[in-house]
Amino acid sequence: MSWRVDRDAHGIPHLRADDVLELARAQGHVTALDRGWQIEHQRWRMEGRTAEHVGASGVPWDTFARQVRLEPTVRAAYDALDEETRAWLQAYVAGVDEGLPEGLARSREIGLLGLEAVAAEPRPWEPWTPLGIFWAIHLLFGTFPYKLFNGHVADTVGPHLLPLINAEGLDGREGVEQSGSNAWVIGGRQTASGLPLVAGDPHRTVELPGCYQQVGLACSEFDVVGFTFPGVPGVQHFAHTGSVAWGITNAMADYQDLTIESLRVAPASVGGTAGGRPLEARGVDGWEPVTRSVETVTVRGGAPVEVPVVVTARGPVVTGVAEAVAAAEAAEAVTAVAAVAAVAVAEVRPTAYSLRTPSQVDHDLGFGALLPLLRARTVDDVEQALSRWVEPVNSALVADTTGRMRHLVVGRVAERDPLNLERPVAAWDPRHVWRGRRPNEVRDIDDVMVSANDRASGGGLGVEYATPFRANRIRELIGEREGLTADDCADIHVDTLNGQAAVMRELVDALADECLTAGGRAVRSELLAWDGRSDPSSHGAALFSAWRTALVRWFTAQPQLAALQRPTGHSRIFASWLDVDGQVGAGWHSLVRGAPQIGIDVAAGACEALDRVAAEVGPDEVWGDRHRLDPLHQLDGATSPDGIPLRGVPSVAPDPVPGDKGCVLAASSAPGVTERAYGGPVARYVWDLADRDASRWVVPFGTSGVPDDPHFADQTVAWLTGRLLPVARDRRA
Repeated sequence: MSWRVDRDAHGIPHLRADDVLELARAQGHVTALDRGWQIEHQRWRMEGRTAEHVGASGVPWDTFARQVRLEPTVRAAYDALDEETRAWLQAYVAGVDEGLPEGLARSREIGLLGLEAVAAEPRPWEPWTPLGIFWAIHLLFGTFPYKLFNGHVADTVGPHLLPLINAEGLDGREGVEQSGSNAWVIGGRQTASGLPLVAGDPHRTVELPGCYQQVGLACSEFDVVGFTFPGVPGVQHFAHTGSVAWGITNAMADYQDLTIESLRVAPASVGGTAGGRPLEARGVDGWEPVTRSVETVTVRGGAPVEVPVVVTARGPVVTGVAEAVAAAEAAEAVTAVAAVAAVAVAEVRPTAYSLRTPSQVDHDLGFGALLPLLRARTVDDVEQALSRWVEPVNSALVADTTGRMRHLVVGRVAERDPLNLERPVAAWDPRHVWRGRRPNEVRDIDDVMVSANDRASGGGLGVEYATPFRANRIRELIGEREGLTADDCADIHVDTLNGQAAVMRELVDALADECLTAGGRAVRSELLAWDGRSDPSSHGAALFSAWRTALVRWFTAQPQLAALQRPTGHSRIFASWLDVDGQVGAGWHSLVRGAPQIGIDVAAGACEALDRVAAEVGPDEVWGDRHRLDPLHQLDGATSPDGIPLRGVPSVAPDPVPGDKGCVLAASSAPGVTERAYGGPVARYVWDLADRDASRWVVPFGTSGVPDDPHFADQTVAWLTGRLLPVARDRRA
């Protein structure tokens, strides 16, 4: 073995090898040991084979994976890569294959599922598996699921309602945050060292094991520390190479189109296909042939499921496939009996939606950027590497040891009609075709820049951004202070001042006493006296969250919105995007300002919500009683093949979590749905350009995905309390 691994006090692996390929092999091997279950489950997801191992609960995802052509897409992207990157991926996969039997043997999940025999000799990974893991993580990270909801809104109550539930707000004022990631860079004029600091904290669904791995990677060409997605080589989003460092947030760009497809059976067709009779889809120039097939999903403990797959010139049909195909065939059958009846069938034909995204159009997932990132030494090098990035579209902050700092918006966004960015569009309308690529933003930074999913840092490539509160709050906390260090950035990470409080205060302060019970008036007084901080010990924060939930549910019960509760017919993998309470909860502040336009008496709802809180929230209840850590595990809710719920799924203590939507510490709840802390900062970091060993990082749980391992959750206390751990491998914190 020509590589070695040193682990620090928290088990974080620092790998050293003679060359790039041996280092990749080492990273794959160690990842398989530490996260064997996690990466093997992600491999099943990439292949559309989760149901084969976990049973019927995997069928919805597997159906989507097959219909979106997940593995064929990433295989094509792999084939299009340069030779060096393919060799690098092959080396990583070889390391995974070497370590996976031991890693799976250590995992609790394999035992719960009774898959010991499968795990003893796991199928070899394909060299494109890392690409599939990366894309499967990010497929639903884009905008197309939101367009399903926007289309539902437009179809049921009208497009005029869409601005009223925009999470950014009608006028750009502070309110609810749609996303929660933060990144900032501080120039040397304000730092203790005289060189920049780069800091940030990506916010996503909090998963167990965590979605990021800390790693050190060193060989003759580079020595890098950073975060990686388990199952993907190198470092992707946040890293320090010794002379240059970077961090990213979601640029909130819109780069995925959801297209309404009209399908029919091809006239005068001869023969058939693997999926049945030939189909056509209506395009800009008339009816076009489509690719049609049927795939079979194997279900552990159940009957196989046949999955229809249809791909049009726009892309794969990702929802409404079976219904649209059945309706097209029914319409063709009826045509032979009565033309009038055929028209009637066509009028009620279910809608099929296809997905168009740069990764599939260009056969490129941006993996050509990953090796150049590892070799980067300057901001120019990082800019050049990230020019190959595809999706998700990111806002990157970069700084190097010369003191230079740069902001980049990286990724591919097509130039097209503005309506494409809002909701599903018709395949046959020429306004919605792609017309080249929109330019990305590149600009140098003088002193300080903050990127927080806000419009100012997003490059203008999207429609809906987070409100400016978090970005403004971070700028306020940095201010004109001098002598700033990593510890000062750590304090910024955990700021709990809630930007939503202003909208609440404005509304409840204006309420007439006559509309409230005595209890409601008392709650109003406490809310107006609340300091606006969502701390676990805060009674005011508990009252506010309960009031917000009550108001959201009142809104969704109003006649003007009631039609939104109709079933959409979409797969349950889109359930969270189609949940009406959840979507209204994300944009409740916009409804506060805009609902009077559609005849909703917002003051009445605010009064009713105050009265409800008075009856439901105890005098000693605090935010930490409601807002508790509740990470997602992929086996949550899973059963054995005979239907018995699995017991002993890995978990962590439901500790109180500070922060909330609207805070820099955007430890998410879902207003109107749940107050549990299901989302939040899935990593925190501060990169010091003067001394990499002075840099800091932390993740929610730990290095290992094995509950019996001492490093399964040994970073959790630090993460909850806002403490960062030293990056340097020779320190023992």
